[in-house]
Amino acid sequence: MKKPSLDPNVLKHFRPVSNLPFVSKLIEKLVLDQLFRHLDHNNLWHTFQSAYRPKHSTETALLRVLNDLLTASDSGSISILTLLDLSAAFDTIDHSILLTRLDSTFGIRDLALSFFRSYLQDRTQVVTVNGIKSSPSLLTCGVPQGSVLGPILFILYTQPLSD
Repeated sequence: MKKPSLDPNVLKHFRPVSNLPFVSKLIEKLVLDQLFRHLDHNNLWHTFQSAYRPKHSTETALLRVLNDLLTASDSGSISILTLLDLSAAFDTIDHSILLTRLDSTFGIRDLALSFFRSYLQDRTQVVTVNGIKSSPSLLTCGVPQGSVLGPILFILYTQPLSD
């Protein structure tokens, strides 16, 4: 009996999930705490960054957008609001661009940058569908799903270069 093969078109709809052990998540949490301190101490947060930031939320972002729309309306201006679906955005982060940004924009260098390089490089993805496992595929983009560092790395990757 011929073993069924995996259709590559089906595979592109599956997102990798990182099954990290407890110790790895603990190390990530320690790195995250140091990264937050670095960003706070050097005032490297974008002015309007709300997601994944202490004392900020989607509510603060929504209040900002609402305020901007009301201010524009009060002044007689017309506003256009564009909303984007970023459901697979974590998968699009190019490792080399992220590492360059961590260095040049956020001042993360030497041992810290080596940690992030090691964290991102040589990751592979395997997909299992109906008991059929794909061959490992090297990942050059994306941050590990379910990781502690993933959201903050996404923010740093997408943060505008200036206010």
